[in-house]
Amino acid sequence: MAWTCNLHLSHKIPFSLASSRFISEASHAFSKSFTTPFPSRSSTTHTSIKSNSPTLSVSATGTFTWDDVVRISQPEILPDDSSDLTGFFEKIRICNRGSEKQSEFLPFAIDDQVVGYIHNGFASHLRKFQDVFVFPQDSSCGGHVSLHPMLSTPEERTSAVGDVVKCLGEELIPGIRNELYPVASSFGAPIFFSLERAAAPYFGIKAYGVQMNGYVERDGQKLLWTGKRSQEKATYPGMLDHLVAGGLPHGIACGENLVKECEEEAGIPRSIANEAIPVGAVSYMDIDGYRYKRDVLFCYDLKLPESFIPENQDGEVDSFKLIPVTHAANVIRRTQFFKPNCSLVFIDFLFRHGHCDFLPPTIY
Repeated sequence: MAWTCNLHLSHKIPFSLASSRFISEASHAFSKSFTTPFPSRSSTTHTSIKSNSPTLSVSATGTFTWDDVVRISQPEILPDDSSDLTGFFEKIRICNRGSEKQSEFLPFAIDDQVVGYIHNGFASHLRKFQDVFVFPQDSSCGGHVSLHPMLSTPEERTSAVGDVVKCLGEELIPGIRNELYPVASSFGAPIFFSLERAAAPYFGIKAYGVQMNGYVERDGQKLLWTGKRSQEKATYPGMLDHLVAGGLPHGIACGENLVKECEEEAGIPRSIANEAIPVGAVSYMDIDGYRYKRDVLFCYDLKLPESFIPENQDGEVDSFKLIPVTHAANVIRRTQFFKPNCSLVFIDFLFRHGHCDFLPPTIY
């Protein structure tokens, strides 16, 4: 089945969910209502699955075990749900919330280029830094937020905005990482300055990352290496994740960043990591309070030797497990165990590897 989507990168990549909103909008004709909220980055909710067997109930974050994952992934738990796409559509909607709240944000522009969006409420905290930010006199009449014209170089802007982020502190911008993200109007465009990673959604800048599907083939079946995040992680502790994933910081190319993450997160040597194949990009836009996430994930596939066993090197992954792809799909559809944006990348993997042939053709 041939399918090509236009990407923000001004080229085409086959079978990529270039914007997850595309499927999200199409899903309404096929979805059922859901009442269970997706867990926040640090909260705990519960997932229940009812079948002919006793109800399975486990927490969605942190405390579930690999035994829970394996049990819920089995086809016989819900034998009649193999063609039910509701769970997939729900995961896509979870990453694309709040579009009706876009009017609450002011454009953030530098040199007449829009680089982000700032919520009116968050902007009220920035107004006291008059030597850094310039605001329209009447935001109800449009206009945009910009940086003070005296800040003319990337270095000056990075330093000044960085000082503001430090002043606002953890109370307003939790999870400071001391890691800089580039601020530009689009990928590959000139960089205006660099911004603390944790502050990126509060300024609504586009943030980029890499995510890799690491799999093996055994007896004609694909199996996916899946990680369980450390309980010490500041975001989504204990949830399921890709074998390798990470943000794209300032000053490093996608391919080199992936090789670095492969070594740190799974102990994959460069000789194997270099075989990873770039397969497309997934983007989403999510508004949650003052946060406006506009993320683009560059996706990679890596077929690993059957003998390879991942070993985490940086303490960010608790453990790994090799799961049949079809069973991992069941976990995505039936639970909230995976970190939200991982679900998008995995759904993209299912499309590209022919596991979504049952998708209604009208969605295309």
